[in-house]
Order: sequence, then C-alpha cells, then structure tokens
Amino acid sequence: MMDNRPSSAPVSPFAAGLKGRCPRCGEGSLFKGFLDTAPACTSCGLDYKFIDAGDGPAVFVIMIVGFIVVGLALYVEVTWQPPLWLHAVLWLPLTLVLGLGLLRPFKGVLIALQYSNKAEQGQLDRPSGPDAP
Repeated sequence: MMDNRPSSAPVSPFAAGLKGRCPRCGEGSLFKGFLDTAPACTSCGLDYKFIDAGDGPAVFVIMIVGFIVVGLALYVEVTWQPPLWLHAVLWLPLTLVLGLGLLRPFKGVLIALQYSNKAEQGQLDRPSGPDAP
C-alpha cells in the first residue's frame, strides 16, 4: 500500500517522472537500473511496492514511435522512392533509439501519476440488501 505521508511541497508527477525521481519528494531515484524500479526512495524512504506500471508505458511508446517512423517512412517513400535496404538502414535504428529513449521517461511519468492519483487495483463492491447472497 502507498505511504501517504505529506511532503514539504507537492512534486509535479511529470517533472519527477521525466527525471526518474521519487514521486513524493522529487529527490531520490525511482530506478535502480534502466527500467528496474528501486525498492524504496533513498531520500524520503517511500516504499515503491505500490508500483504497477504494467504494459502501459510500452503501449504509449509503441504508438508514438510507430506514428513517427511510419509517417516519415511513407513521406520518404513517396518523395524519393529509395530502395528497400535504405529504408531498413534508416528506420530500424531510429525505431530502436526512439523506443528505448522514450520508455524510461514514460514509465517514470506513469508511476508518478499512479502515486499522485492514489491509483490502486479496482475492486468490485459486494451487493448488499435483502437479495444479497
């Protein structure tokens, strides 16, 4: 469960996420590796057990990178009609660089938004009343 101790000043989830910082204090590191989250904040001690970004960051990155690369590839094809090997040389590295470059910031922002909005797993209410089992 999230630790909801008040911080001294509210931290922007976008600023903290893009920098890979703690969503509560904005100081400690959110990541211990490229995409692995740290167990807790080294500055304020926030336990990162609440983190569940799932596939959300990857989906956003795939959609954004796909839009950019496919749009540019179509433009280049219609304008200059280069050979297929040149398309591979141009678009495969660009796809890798954009995909890997955007994945960590997007994951950081989604985690920070999850913390600031107190997002948790959904739960169904049990029915109540005389007809309830």
